[in-house]
Amino acid sequence: MHAIIGAGPMGLAAARQLQRHGIAFVGFELHGDVGGLWDIDNPYSTMYQSAHLISSKSTTEFSEFPMPASTPAYPPQRLVGQYFRDYASRFGLRQHFHFNTRVLRLERLDKGWRLVSERDGVQREWQFDGVLIATGTLHTPNQPALPGSFTGELLHSAAYKDAALFADKRVLVVGCGNSACDIAVDAVHRARSVDLSVRRGYHFLPKYILGKPTDTFGGAVKLPRRLKQLVDGLLVRALVGKPSQYGLPDPDYRLYEAHPVMNSLVLHHLGHGDIQARGDIAAVDGRQVTFADGSQGEYDLILQATGYKLDYPFIDRSELSWPDSAGAPQLYLNVFHPQHDDLFMLGMVEASGLGWQGRAEQAELVALCIRRQREGHPSAVQFRQQVRERASQRLDGGYAYLPLTRMAYYVHKDSYRRAVNQHIAALQRDLADPAPLAAKEHLDASR
Repeated sequence: MHAIIGAGPMGLAAARQLQRHGIAFVGFELHGDVGGLWDIDNPYSTMYQSAHLISSKSTTEFSEFPMPASTPAYPPQRLVGQYFRDYASRFGLRQHFHFNTRVLRLERLDKGWRLVSERDGVQREWQFDGVLIATGTLHTPNQPALPGSFTGELLHSAAYKDAALFADKRVLVVGCGNSACDIAVDAVHRARSVDLSVRRGYHFLPKYILGKPTDTFGGAVKLPRRLKQLVDGLLVRALVGKPSQYGLPDPDYRLYEAHPVMNSLVLHHLGHGDIQARGDIAAVDGRQVTFADGSQGEYDLILQATGYKLDYPFIDRSELSWPDSAGAPQLYLNVFHPQHDDLFMLGMVEASGLGWQGRAEQAELVALCIRRQREGHPSAVQFRQQVRERASQRLDGGYAYLPLTRMAYYVHKDSYRRAVNQHIAALQRDLADPAPLAAKEHLDASR
């Protein structure tokens, strides 16, 4: 019996793959329904009303469960949330989850794991053969201290829900990732003024080229890495220009060496003076902010869109092969522990275009690994040997990713999916059809 922690996109993908391979499991979800951060009614969600997918539906959806034909190319958060609710209903996944339940502790036993959960103030203890952690990476805000004391309103983007927050305020948005740009564009329509504090350069990509989603062009022509960076960089320059033409710093790294920003609306508003570009914050005094170039501004609200920290509060960091010097757990394929075969990290992976199907493949590999281990099959032994040998290997496709914390678990999509699917093929050899999940077996895990 295995535990799945989380019922967001990754938790649902994990549940579906364990289900397909006849592996009994119990799921735990903090909220009252599925969808994770895409369920905006979830009080723990960091989603906002205007959010849309930044990758197109055709490159993001589960292949066995396409989005409806009526869904726009870049669906809004409400349609994405409904998609996951429909996915859970289609495959009967909810019945396996305990909702409104927090996992308090996860402790290693001589064999297996002890999990302590809490619901409505009542704690319950469980024992499992293995655990799949699928809680996501976007729930614990990274909120650096400001250099001084700000007497206005200070928020992290995790707390932002809708643009009514900005009504008649002088707003400073700190950061320039996809969420920062979305929120700055939202603020334009309600705020008295909007400034964008940017510390480093970013590559900006349009969402459409020739009327088609930009990410659908990625595999049309295979090019060597450096040539692809050059050709794509020239195309982007021709379509949107240089960031410095809009008042932003130009990136000092090549395209695809950090996650690009899929937002040309922010450039539109910068070009029209609706948003003013600012540099890094040097000092804060009351409501006055001084920037690195010496310029100053007065603000009523500072919103820090400064990303998130990896955080797994229910398990000791040492259990995750996560040294203090590393930005993320050191796991093979960002999933498999080099010493233990009963703990799996799911969804701790980012890549341009990986989508939910790439994560479903990740979950299928875990399910196959568990199944083959139970069978005592030689392919499981071979796989575990490869995990131990390759634990420090990073599938970056040769790209020199920036040494940022958020890039510590970034991978190259094609290299990653190729490796995952090669392992799936090896574990699937001479495999019988997936067995049906044992009815009600998950009820026997508690004690």
